[in-house]
Amino acid sequence: MPRFFLTGGSSIAGGTAFIVGEDAAHAKVLRLRVGEHMIVCDGRGKDYHCTVTRITPEQVEAEIVETVPCVSEPSVRTVVLCGLPKGDKADAIVQKCTESGAAEIWFFISSRCIARMPSDREKKIARWQRIAEEAAKQSGRGIVPAVGLLDDIGAAFNKAGETGLGLFMYETGERQTLREALESAGSVGSLAVITGPEGGFESFEAELAAMMGLRLCSMGPRIYRCETAPVAALSAIMYATGNM
Repeated sequence: MPRFFLTGGSSIAGGTAFIVGEDAAHAKVLRLRVGEHMIVCDGRGKDYHCTVTRITPEQVEAEIVETVPCVSEPSVRTVVLCGLPKGDKADAIVQKCTESGAAEIWFFISSRCIARMPSDREKKIARWQRIAEEAAKQSGRGIVPAVGLLDDIGAAFNKAGETGLGLFMYETGERQTLREALESAGSVGSLAVITGPEGGFESFEAELAAMMGLRLCSMGPRIYRCETAPVAALSAIMYATGNM
């Protein structure tokens, strides 16, 4: 069933959903017809099941038949923080982490980042946000994850510190397994997972993470690519918390 978010001027008023802008154009691409059903999501976890009543060149109108909580949202709010990768790897990270249940996705600059802060920062973020929205529609999410860029790893640590549990994925030294970290933490409503760029982390970054109360975790004996690590860690978290 087609799924739309209340973005770009779309709205709900008087028991009717009004879809405008790019979403209205997309509805035409989907060849949506009067009498067909669709879902409109408010972006805060609530779904409106609707029947299309009118289609014009500028908008789609739909009668709200039922309002229900979105059942696909995870019970734990997970913030994904990744060292900024080079090329278009960030696009794939945003897409797959959105599908896998991330609540927020942030990229940051660290010592071994090959990529540098883009000069077109706002355009890059806007692109990632569009990718997140499309992935949220495809996967039936109840929210569109916020996506952004942080200036340095310290800002990433601070962001992780705002959650109930911060997990720093590190490839060497004394670490917990991801399972051990989750089990010992007990029930948490929110957590953050931090993964590195292509070159991994410097030892002082891991030391700083531990000093700031984050848990250093292993992802097992295999070495993951930077675009694979956040998706693998997030999927493991979803499984361990009963969300998969």
